[in-house]
Amino acid sequence: MSMVDSFEKIPVKIFSSLEEGSRFIGKEIATLIREKEAKGQKIVLGLATGSSPKSLYTELVRLHREEKLSFKNVVTFNLDEYYPIDNDALQSYNRFMKEQLFSKVDINPANCHIPNGQWKKEDIKQRCLEYEKMIEEAGGIDLQILGIGNNGHIGFNEPGSSIYSRTRLVPLDNSTRIANSHDFQNISAVPRLAITMGISTILKAKRIVLMAWGQLKAPVIQKAVEGNVTEQIPASLLQQHNDCIFVTDEVAASELTRFKSPWLTGDTVWTPAMVRKAVVNMALKLGKPILSLTNSDYNDNGLSDLLVEKGDAYETNLQVYYLCRDSITGWPGGKPGANLPTHPERSEPFPKRCLIFSPHPDDDIISMGGTFMRLHDQGHDVHVAYQTSGNIAVTDEFVTRFLDFAVGFEQLSGIDSSKSSQILEQATRYLKTKKPSDIDTPEIRAIKGLIRRCEAKATCRYVGLKDENIHFMNLPFYETGTIEKKPMGEADVQMTVDLLRKLKPQQIYCAGDLADPHGTHKVCLDIVFESLRRLKAAGDEWLKDCWLWLYKGAWQEWDISEIEMAIPMSPDQVMKKRFGIFIHQSQKDMVPFQGSDSREFWQRAEDRNANTANLYAQLGLTKYAAMEAFVRWHY
Repeated sequence: MSMVDSFEKIPVKIFSSLEEGSRFIGKEIATLIREKEAKGQKIVLGLATGSSPKSLYTELVRLHREEKLSFKNVVTFNLDEYYPIDNDALQSYNRFMKEQLFSKVDINPANCHIPNGQWKKEDIKQRCLEYEKMIEEAGGIDLQILGIGNNGHIGFNEPGSSIYSRTRLVPLDNSTRIANSHDFQNISAVPRLAITMGISTILKAKRIVLMAWGQLKAPVIQKAVEGNVTEQIPASLLQQHNDCIFVTDEVAASELTRFKSPWLTGDTVWTPAMVRKAVVNMALKLGKPILSLTNSDYNDNGLSDLLVEKGDAYETNLQVYYLCRDSITGWPGGKPGANLPTHPERSEPFPKRCLIFSPHPDDDIISMGGTFMRLHDQGHDVHVAYQTSGNIAVTDEFVTRFLDFAVGFEQLSGIDSSKSSQILEQATRYLKTKKPSDIDTPEIRAIKGLIRRCEAKATCRYVGLKDENIHFMNLPFYETGTIEKKPMGEADVQMTVDLLRKLKPQQIYCAGDLADPHGTHKVCLDIVFESLRRLKAAGDEWLKDCWLWLYKGAWQEWDISEIEMAIPMSPDQVMKKRFGIFIHQSQKDMVPFQGSDSREFWQRAEDRNANTANLYAQLGLTKYAAMEAFVRWHY
């Protein structure tokens, strides 16, 4: 048994990406289907919904189409469904399963079982008993696929659910409703109830595979795998199953001890980055400045090996202190005319052409607004590329408000407003009859995109940019009219390659904030990475003098031990950034699809920037009002 096993009470298989993890699970399912088929038997699968299994279902569809995997002998039982909800609603799990899997393979519809959000409430108890009976009559579940909620729920078994619970109607925890609000226009539209298999039902499955992708799942994966068995973390109850495995990507596993504190699980290669990580984490845990750490602190916190390798604590403290100190700079584009070997950025060339990629029309000001303004104020040629229109995050009310203004303005100016009045009338009529399952018309989406474009332009002008330095890409992958986006496509990459070749920047800033619950940030980042890969393969010489910096801030922030460039901000600069964010009026107050964080974006940004500054101060460095943080990506 390795030291990792002493911490992890459930086996965890970790892959570099969710696609690789999904292929692994897909292969296991395909093997079981074929084994049962060879014996003339049916296989019973327990299936999950939500964002986690989408890539798995894509893989199963691929296996069916390209490797002739048949689903004729497959019987399925889904975990859960919102209640009440129409089966054809966009957010319905009945619709989800048909669109993601059932309609794309040769499964018999009669073999697909899903709790029904249209059941009469007085019939639900009986319907749930029948659901349990159908599972038993099918021979029990051979393989149960699970996702995991941020609060540890499996199915819709919220914290506190009994290990003996069976299929039933349950109230949804408010944290789950907030987390799932990204599928709905706002939190009030999320159903308060759901029908779910119970934990007892899940634990009866012969084998269980739980999948988790992304940074947001990292804390709860650590609790479920390494913590105590408790009904307050329902996924931890899976520790009692004799054939269960967790499949994650690297970021979802990042809070496990083997990654968070690898020196506790075996031999460690003490690179400068690892030394910094260990010492910074210890200092924050003990509440001590770095330079106050002692040999006893190292010994008491599992770092005696580091003392053996590096010698006295004081020398290691100094090394880490200098690494942290040298990451702080007021010159994100490099300080001109200065020879600073430890500075995060090069002094030359100066000024630089800087290109900020913003996935949505406000990520630039939210995540790196202070740096954005400083780059411009220090004389750099700053360009912003808004990768998507962001139209889905504009409420219907904003459409009619702005159309009403356009009509009124034309009438006030003596301009013929008949055409605008007609558009307003059509939009108002459509929005009044719009159902939750309806997708906005192209005209409505265009208006919503225009609203966000105008806000983005106004922000750039507020910073001081010229109009020719503002680029609206409107990447095609985003333009579906729904939360569900298309994968990265050739057109997305080619548009990005063309812009990069046109500008030939010396600095690129991209959103590395992969906790974005909608996945837009990840697709946008993948598009930039693929574009740079192609440019490098094509031998574009300008790339040799181009550095790429990743920012976060809208959904999370970099770990303090990872930060390679920290840009301090004064109280006045914090306020100036706030006013820049306020320009995006369509995103203030109640933001559609905002994910699990109910704060407005300006509040999130200020809290995270202030927290970064406070952490630096706790380590014994200068106390600033706020800091924006960056990590360099080497391509």
